[in-house]
Amino acid sequence: QLHAGSLQLTLYQYKTCPFCSKVRAFLDYHGLPYEIVEVNPIMRKEIKFSSYRKVPILLANAGSPLQLNDSSVIISAIKTYLISRRNSLEEIVSFYPPVKTMTEQGKEVLEYENKYWLMLDEKETKRVYPVKEVRVEEMKWRKWADDWLVHLISPNVYRTPKEALASFDYIVREGKFGTLEGLFAKYVGAIAMFFVSKRLKKRHQLRDDVREDLYEAVNEWVKAVGKNRLFMGGNQPNLADLAVYGVLRVMEGLEAFDDMMVHTNIQPWYQRMEEVIKK
Repeated sequence: QLHAGSLQLTLYQYKTCPFCSKVRAFLDYHGLPYEIVEVNPIMRKEIKFSSYRKVPILLANAGSPLQLNDSSVIISAIKTYLISRRNSLEEIVSFYPPVKTMTEQGKEVLEYENKYWLMLDEKETKRVYPVKEVRVEEMKWRKWADDWLVHLISPNVYRTPKEALASFDYIVREGKFGTLEGLFAKYVGAIAMFFVSKRLKKRHQLRDDVREDLYEAVNEWVKAVGKNRLFMGGNQPNLADLAVYGVLRVMEGLEAFDDMMVHTNIQPWYQRMEEVIKK
């Protein structure tokens, strides 16, 4: 593996965004030093240099400066770079070209078709994934974290007006807001997101009590890890472990997180993840 010091990284983020949290979990686990720029979610002037207007954005310098977009692309590209010494980071990033697609609502978005793949040669692939099933499993659950688990967060943390207010209090406290912006965001945002969460519940066909969907998803993950493995990656987390942990971590300190810990089997795995990332 390359020495961590060969990479200069700057992460543009909202601290409470699950996609940004995934990237931080990955960087922290791999011991990669990085600077954080907290983006103001209203003005977003910190990312005015970028035509890509979402977070996370990772600026990476491994000899020449590069901008990486999309949490799963960031993770796949940097992981490939750490394993493979044959390719420059610039070349690796070129393997993840953005493709313009239309959503059901007729909105144009950028997609990265191969974002769950590590771009490795045969020998490197064998070293990281001794059997094909290991790779297939990791990719499946990374995609699941993006396509399903992440959509359970908002309906759960904004489930009631009280929970919505507590969530926005946390967002304002941890985020980058001016004093008036913060007050506005806390109260108006909480009311808005309470109603948005109801729309999201309908869009993703969630149950009346969205906690049930969260509990079911989390227990499905624990069952997939199984009783004979510490992590889905075995004795150490793989990219699926880091993705699921990163998504769930944004609920820490909120009622939804406490309920999840009490009513599901996630706690032992979650605590192991905390410990291994701290190390």
